[in-house]
Amino acid sequence: MKTYSADKIRNVALLGHSSSGKTTLTEAVLFATGTTKRQGRVDDGNTVSDFDKEEIARKVSINTTVIPVEWKDTKFNLLDTPGYFDFIGEMYGAKRASEGSILLVDASSGIEVGTEKAWKNLEKYKTPRIIFINKMDKEEVNFENLLAQLKETFGEKIVPFALPIGVSSDFKGLVSVIDEKAYEYNGIQRKEVELADDFKVEIESIKEGLMETIAETDEELMEKYFEGEEFTPEEISKGLKLAVSNGDLVPLLVGCAEKAMGMDFLLETIEKYIPSPVDIGLAKGLKDGQEVERKIDVKEPFSAIVFKTIIDPFVGKLTLFKVVSGKLTKDMEVYNSTKEKSEKLGGLFVLRGKNQIEVGEIQAGDIGATSKLSHTQTGDTLCVKNNQILFDKIEYPQPTLYLAVEPKAKGDEDKIGTALQRLTEEDPTFVVERNTETKQLLIGGQGNMQLTVIVDKLKNAFGVEVNLTKPKVAYRETIKGTSSVQGKHKKQSGGAGQYGDVHIRFEPCEEQFVFAEEVFGGAVPRNFFPAVEKGLQESLEHGVLAGYPVVNIKATLFDGSYHPVDSNEMAFKIAASLAFKKGMEQANPILLEPIMKLEIVIPEDYMGDVMGDMNKRRGRILGMEQQEDGSQKIIAEAPHAELFEYAIDLRAMTQARGSFTMEFVRYEEVPSNIAEKIIEEAKAEKE
Repeated sequence: MKTYSADKIRNVALLGHSSSGKTTLTEAVLFATGTTKRQGRVDDGNTVSDFDKEEIARKVSINTTVIPVEWKDTKFNLLDTPGYFDFIGEMYGAKRASEGSILLVDASSGIEVGTEKAWKNLEKYKTPRIIFINKMDKEEVNFENLLAQLKETFGEKIVPFALPIGVSSDFKGLVSVIDEKAYEYNGIQRKEVELADDFKVEIESIKEGLMETIAETDEELMEKYFEGEEFTPEEISKGLKLAVSNGDLVPLLVGCAEKAMGMDFLLETIEKYIPSPVDIGLAKGLKDGQEVERKIDVKEPFSAIVFKTIIDPFVGKLTLFKVVSGKLTKDMEVYNSTKEKSEKLGGLFVLRGKNQIEVGEIQAGDIGATSKLSHTQTGDTLCVKNNQILFDKIEYPQPTLYLAVEPKAKGDEDKIGTALQRLTEEDPTFVVERNTETKQLLIGGQGNMQLTVIVDKLKNAFGVEVNLTKPKVAYRETIKGTSSVQGKHKKQSGGAGQYGDVHIRFEPCEEQFVFAEEVFGGAVPRNFFPAVEKGLQESLEHGVLAGYPVVNIKATLFDGSYHPVDSNEMAFKIAASLAFKKGMEQANPILLEPIMKLEIVIPEDYMGDVMGDMNKRRGRILGMEQQEDGSQKIIAEAPHAELFEYAIDLRAMTQARGSFTMEFVRYEEVPSNIAEKIIEEAKAEKE
């Protein structure tokens, strides 16, 4: 593969609902450009893009794959992203490595949840985009209705740059609105045919609207437009490109990826209207804490952002990066400015699916890969050591579903830990945590499917099998009343005896734990106070109700007695722990549970269901906020115990349109009927 300069590169992310045909589109483009000799199929498990065992087994994309193709002196890096919501993090990396996106819509299904979600992201970041209506050959397709639906949902900026010739089984080609030409396809071959009259009227109406859009891109053009002057072809082309770049215009194309129809027209449209890396102009980063700019230019010092990591037990670690400035050659030593470590490249190549194509260099704006980088992770910046820069890391969504991991076979704990750590490198939306309190190993992600895939990867790639269970809740215990008790430890059976006697008052307080003393007349010598405090502190680890840690308690040592020979630190420590147990039991002990604050963003239609469900979870609605895009944000609090599967339930309630974030706020008393069950379960587990 030859080296391309940034102006001859187009990096585009393929987005859309699951099964809208993103992977099939990459196969069609590979076939239409002559890169492959036959078109693979997702159902047959032989596509270039879905090469992972889990992807082939499930027939869905799980990872972002880079598919580079060369066509008419331009290199197109297509980034095929998963449509399934559990793998949403993959889109973030792909978007970071691309200047534009193609949003695929299944012509027979219309606007789906994945279409809406992708559009929201594209709008948020003002990403230049093209809508590609796929599967035009399917039954029940009505192009006019679909176009009206898209405009109604997403706005009038969606404009057809292609109109279909026939639909469903009669779909045989397309009309180019800008060129006013008609094309029919025989497989990947297209031939120009006569433009039918009924298209001419439609084209004229579309073009009229486009002229206004073009005029709005430039003051001089606006004057020209109002004076009724015609735009030149150059002005039209420049104006359209600018409007697409600004996100003010979204070209809509039609085709059928399965039959590779319309692929050449799609590539032509990407080449003409999606910005090249050069058009983006500048990248901002930090140097010694100060903001600096780098031109997307081969003459600048080398810098790159890592947007994807692939962990393969056989090949090792592959690092995919986008060169921001300068160029990278295979004998260069690179510096990771995020980790502040030097790295040696393990070769330099371009990935097409899993195939490594060796190259001599990769220039600014292009995407490449290397292996064996020991410190580098997704989101890191690579650069030259003598001219450093640090780019913003990629922001990923926080995990919303946590499950506990237990090995099926004893002794596999270390293997599991190592394998899970490697999998977090591959997927930054997946996290591994050890809960120090419950002693459980937890894995967190975006949903059930993602965590199931992790379990399958552990088995298939790393040879360890695990079970997933609900995490335990980190309950606490405290007291509501006050008690004054005696703790006495006396042991005299031959040899040195042990004697410790304390009188302690226990009461609730705001702080975690407070130890005080009010001893008069040396009833307990001062040198034993630390032993008493230590005995109490160690006792805090296990409460009297269900063995959970104790909080918000004040213990005051107010009296006691000692033996001049038999008293020692150990005796007073034991006496304190005896007093603690008795004192807790007599001071109205209660169970506390963690309360979480949730921010739930949903379309207004689901408000009733989501609020009703929150009440069933013993939750409280604290407020509501209207969002810019018309959705609603519900702010609520609920016990952690009721929220373990909230990610799955919210998705079901809102057809995957809802999202939420959650954080711990405080502990609150558990209602007595629920506390009884928790205490019973804890006792049964101990037995």
